Amino acid sequence: METSADIHAVLAAMLAPAFFLTATASLLLSANNRLARIIDRTRTLLRELTAIEDPKERELYEKRIALQRRRSLTILRAGQLLYGAISCFVGTSLAVSIDTFTGHQLGTAPIWLASIGVLSMFAASLLLARESTLAVTAINEEMDHRPSRPTSAA
Repeated sequence: METSADIHAVLAAMLAPAFFLTATASLLLSANNRLARIIDRTRTLLRELTAIEDPKERELYEKRIALQRRRSLTILRAGQLLYGAISCFVGTSLAVSIDTFTGHQLGTAPIWLASIGVLSMFAASLLLARESTLAVTAINEEMDHRPSRPTSAA
């Protein structure tokens, strides 16, 4: 028979994965929002590219599109790692409860699942940082190569 202390111990052991789940979900929401902005920007660049006839300007736009592609692939990989981390943290909570309430001894499975989840989060965070660098590179490049506008005489 399970005691109140056993139940509290299980709940406490499940609390850390719950906090990680919340943090991972926040990062995933941010990554998905960033991906949506990248897709919107890429669509705009592709639309503008069709009207460009100057070879140098066309090459510039193709480089911009290539950079957006790198950004989107980086975010995609980060998102995949974050979904993997969520799965690991849910698995950790399930393993802890199975270990405690069913009598099945899963040994170090909860520790491995939690460790893989944390490593996935870490790797995803590095990719998100890389994508931020690419985003700043993209905007700096666009500011450096913006078309000059004629000034009107007053």
